[in-house]
Amino acid sequence: MSDKILVTRSALPPIEEYMEEIRGLWDTHWITNMGVEHEKLRQKLRDYMGVEDIDLLANGHMALELGMQAMNLHGEVITTPFTFASTTHAIVRNKLEPVFCDIDPEDFTIDVSRIEELITDRTSAIVPVHVYGNVCDVEEIERIAKKYDLKVIYDAAHTFGTVYKGKGIGTFGDASCFSFHATKVFNTIEGGAVCYKDREFGLDLYRLKNFGIRGPEKVDAVGANAKMNEFCAAMGICNLRHVDEMISKRERVVKRYRENLEGIEGIRLNPIQRNVRSNYAYFPVIFEEKAFGASRNEVYKELWRNGICARKYFYPLTSMFECFHDKYDADQTPVALHVCKRVLTLPLYPELDLENVDRICRIILQCRG
Repeated sequence: MSDKILVTRSALPPIEEYMEEIRGLWDTHWITNMGVEHEKLRQKLRDYMGVEDIDLLANGHMALELGMQAMNLHGEVITTPFTFASTTHAIVRNKLEPVFCDIDPEDFTIDVSRIEELITDRTSAIVPVHVYGNVCDVEEIERIAKKYDLKVIYDAAHTFGTVYKGKGIGTFGDASCFSFHATKVFNTIEGGAVCYKDREFGLDLYRLKNFGIRGPEKVDAVGANAKMNEFCAAMGICNLRHVDEMISKRERVVKRYRENLEGIEGIRLNPIQRNVRSNYAYFPVIFEEKAFGASRNEVYKELWRNGICARKYFYPLTSMFECFHDKYDADQTPVALHVCKRVLTLPLYPELDLENVDRICRIILQCRG
């Protein structure tokens, strides 16, 4: 795989730094169950993200699934099908009914103008998704939620480090759920987190991630096991020291892509949002076949033929998954359907050199008819 350019590459600190961080674990033998590294990372993330409180979990999916469970939701949840499988699966595994809202054609987040028409007397929450680092219309979502007394749980897996109007992205909604998977801007190898404000919600989330345990002799709920271990927490502590530098390097790559591809007929790039300090998580490109002269799939195949592993992200829509047996109609979200058939995310990571960015762009442009 060394000759291939992957769509992303996991961020790793200097090995000596990580070894020093985990050295104390050999003295204590405490390697899981909310140990020193776990608490240290939790405090550092709370400060970095500017949130009231945060809990760490084994992965981003459990952050979503248990976060929803701790909300005691019922009935229907309005969300978007233009997302990773985890978002929809977390809803379904909570025995909730996803109601799919279309996306904004400009930034690919949930189309807030379509939310209210989907609300029924069975609706209990909105689960919007910040996509590619793009921020949802949080003000309008908050207005709607207050009007109809709905909970808001953000899938913020793509937006670690993103700041909107001077506020960390984890401060919005009743809860914001993050993934710290190895492929993300910030990783703990595997891991996730839920940011929240309500103390009782935090207590419920904690016991759900730890078997329902409240104390040494008290188990008052049925819980799961979704604790982050000390080795993952230590990786997070190390990576957090470097994350701002890594975001700056990602920005450099994104700017080079824009220099090559901006203004090309038939190509639409990710928007630059106002009032947003981006984390440059992904670089999606929309290919309109008639105008560009080649389809997304043709560009995808040509890139892979040259050892460049771009990704159709997101395709298919979650509402099109075989596991749902045609339960949902993708035609009800036409913008999302249009975009999923045309989007390609290009390789993006801090160490991607600009010569390779130029080469990727040359291959793309050579696909034109």
